[in-house]
Amino acid sequence: MLKWIPYALVRITAFFLGGVLAGIYLPDVVSENTLVILFFVFLLLYFIGFIFLKKSKTRPIIVGFAGLCSVFMAGYINLLYHTETRDPDHLIHSTFPIEMYRARLKAAPEEKVKSWKVEVIVDALQQNKIWQPASGKVLLYISKQSQLNLHFGDQILIEGSPTLLGPPGNPYEFDFKRFLSFRNIYHQQFVRSEQLKIIAPAEQQGFLFYSQKARAWASATMKEFVKGDQEQAIALALVLGVTDGLDNELQNAYSASGAMHVLAVSGLHVGIIYWMILLLLKPIRTISWSAWLIAGISLICLWAYAFVTGLSPSVLRAVTMFSFMAIAKPFSRNTNIYNTLAASAFILLLYNPFLIMSVGFQLSYLAVIGIVYLQKPLYHLVVPKNKFLDWCWSITCVSIAAQIATLSLGLLYFHQFPVYFLFSNLFVIPGSFVVLVLGILLLAVSFLLPVASVVGWLLEWTIKILNIGVFAVEDLPYSLINGVYLTTLQCWLLMGAIISFILLFEFRKFRYLMTVLILAVLYAVVQWQHYYEAIDIRKLIVYRVNGHGAVEWIAHGKAYFYSDSTLLNDQERIRFHIRPNRIASGVGNIFTNDSIFQKSLNGFRFYNFQDNKVLWVSQKNCELPNKVITDYLIIGNNAVSSLDKIVGKIEFRQLILDSSNSLTYATKILKEAKSRNIAIHSVLTQGAFSVTR
Repeated sequence: MLKWIPYALVRITAFFLGGVLAGIYLPDVVSENTLVILFFVFLLLYFIGFIFLKKSKTRPIIVGFAGLCSVFMAGYINLLYHTETRDPDHLIHSTFPIEMYRARLKAAPEEKVKSWKVEVIVDALQQNKIWQPASGKVLLYISKQSQLNLHFGDQILIEGSPTLLGPPGNPYEFDFKRFLSFRNIYHQQFVRSEQLKIIAPAEQQGFLFYSQKARAWASATMKEFVKGDQEQAIALALVLGVTDGLDNELQNAYSASGAMHVLAVSGLHVGIIYWMILLLLKPIRTISWSAWLIAGISLICLWAYAFVTGLSPSVLRAVTMFSFMAIAKPFSRNTNIYNTLAASAFILLLYNPFLIMSVGFQLSYLAVIGIVYLQKPLYHLVVPKNKFLDWCWSITCVSIAAQIATLSLGLLYFHQFPVYFLFSNLFVIPGSFVVLVLGILLLAVSFLLPVASVVGWLLEWTIKILNIGVFAVEDLPYSLINGVYLTTLQCWLLMGAIISFILLFEFRKFRYLMTVLILAVLYAVVQWQHYYEAIDIRKLIVYRVNGHGAVEWIAHGKAYFYSDSTLLNDQERIRFHIRPNRIASGVGNIFTNDSIFQKSLNGFRFYNFQDNKVLWVSQKNCELPNKVITDYLIIGNNAVSSLDKIVGKIEFRQLILDSSNSLTYATKILKEAKSRNIAIHSVLTQGAFSVTR
C-alpha cells in the first residue's frame, strides 16, 4: 500500500474511470437506487475502518477496498446522472408524432457544403396541438437557402418531427449514432427555411454567450488581416480551433505528414501558451511569493485564451490539464505530474463522464503521459554538443514519446501511420509556435490597423511557408502507411505489448519479455482470425449511399467497384461510406467501372463475377430481358414501376433495391414483394446488402 501513497489521485481516478466505463457498457445491470445504496455502504465501511480499526493489520486493506469501491460506485452513478435519456421528458420517450418543438441554439452554426449544422437544446414540444415540456438535443441541418441569421443562444421554433439517428448503413462504417450518443444527441432533422422561425434572440448575458461573441470577433479579425483561403483556414484552426474552412486537400496533407495534431487546438497549443507565460514571467521568479503570482497570472491567461476560442471541449480539456499543472507548481515539492494529470482528468470526468469516449481526450492524456515518462530517457540516450542539434534532438524525443504513447489508438481510429512524422515535426512544431504567437499578437493589436496589417502579413506568409513544407513531405515517396486495420482487442494487445517493452528496457526483468511475447502471439492469433473471416473470402456488397447505386465485389485483396460518375468523383463520401469496408477487407487494388466483368445493355447491366450472377436494372422503361436466370436482381433509380414487370421474365434468388431509389418507391416495392413472398432487401431501410462466399 505504501508504494501507492505518492500516486493516490492516480488510483482514485482509475477507479472512478472504471465506474464510468461500467456505466457506459453495462448501464442496466444494476439499478440506480441499488448503486446509491452500495455507494453509502462502502463509504460507511470506509469510515468505520478508518476510525475503529486503527490498530488492526487489516485496516489498510479494508479501508482501501471500501474507499476505492465507493469511488467506483460514484463514477457509475455520475455516468447515469449525465445520461439525459433517463429523463422521462426526453424526446426519445415520445410516443406520438411531434408537430413542432421549441429549442435554443447550443452553439454557433457550422457551415457545411449544402447546409448549416447546429446543435439545439429542446425545452418544449407540441403533440396533438398541446404544448408540453420536453428535453433532449437535436442536430439540425438547415438548408443554405434559408436567409435566417442564427446565433448562439437564439430561441427557435421548428416544424416537423426530429428523427432518431440510425445505425451505420454499411459494413465497418463509422458509427455516427454511437458517437453522438456520447454527446447525448439521439435525434436529427433536415429543415427548410419555411420550417424554422426565430421566436427570441439570444439573451445578452451569460458567460458562454460572450465567449461565442469573442470567438466570432476573433474569427472576423483573422479573416480581415490574413488573405488566402488556405492561409485563413490554417490560422483559424491553429489559433482558434475553427475547422470549418479546412478542405480535403489541407487535411490530407497535414495527415500524411504527421502534422494533423496542430489543426485542432489542444494540449500542444495550450502548452505553448503556458510556456510563453512562464518565459515572460521568468524575471519575477526571484521574488519570494512569485510562485503563487505566476500561478495566478497563468490561470488568468489560460482561461482568457479558452474564452476567446469559444470554450470548445478540446480547449477546455487542455486548459484544465495545464491549470492543474500551474496550481501544482507552488506545491512542487509535494506533488508529482501523474497526480496532477489524474486530478485534471478526475475533474473533467466529474463534469462530463462521456469525455472518456472522446478520441481527443484519450489521445491528449496518452500523449502527455508518454512525453512525461519517455522524453527524458530518450533525450539522455544522445547528448549533442551543438545547440541546434540539441534543439532538434529535443523536439525529436518529444515527437517519438508522443507517437509511441498514441500509436495503438492512432492505428485504431485513423488506420494510418505518417512515416516522416519525425522530420515534419522539426518544422511543424516551431511553425505552429510562430503561427500561434503571431495569431494572438494579431488579436491583441487589431485596433492598431498599420501594426495589425504587418502582423497579419507575417502570419499569412508563415502559414504559406508551413504549408509548402507540409505538402512537400506529403509528396515524398511512401509518406503514409495507409489502410491499417486494427480491432479494439488488437489495440489493447498492442498497447500492452508497447508498455511491457518499455518496462523491459527500464527494469530488465524476464517477466516483461514473456509478457511482450505472449501479447505478440495473441495479436497474431487475432490477426489470423480476422484474415480468414474478412480477407480470405469473396464478398458482394450493395452499399447504402443515399441517391446513388454502388456495387462492389471484393476477392482476396482486390475490389471491383461500380457506381455513377458523381459518386466516383466524391472522395469524401467514398471515404466515409465505402473505404472502411475496404480497409477491413484488406483491399489493396481497386478497379472502377471495369469493362472486363460487366456488360451494359439497354438500361440494364449484367455481371458475372466469380460465380455470382447479378442483373442490375437502373433505367426507367427499359426493355427487360426475357427468361434470364440470375442470382441477384438489383433495381435502382425507381426503374421498375411494379414487380409485375419482372415476375415471369426474370428468375432470381434475391431482389435488392439500391440506395438510388426513393424511400416512397422502396416502401411500395417492399409491400409488393411481401405479398408475393419474394426475398427482398431494401438498402435504404435495411442498410447495405452483403453476401459472403
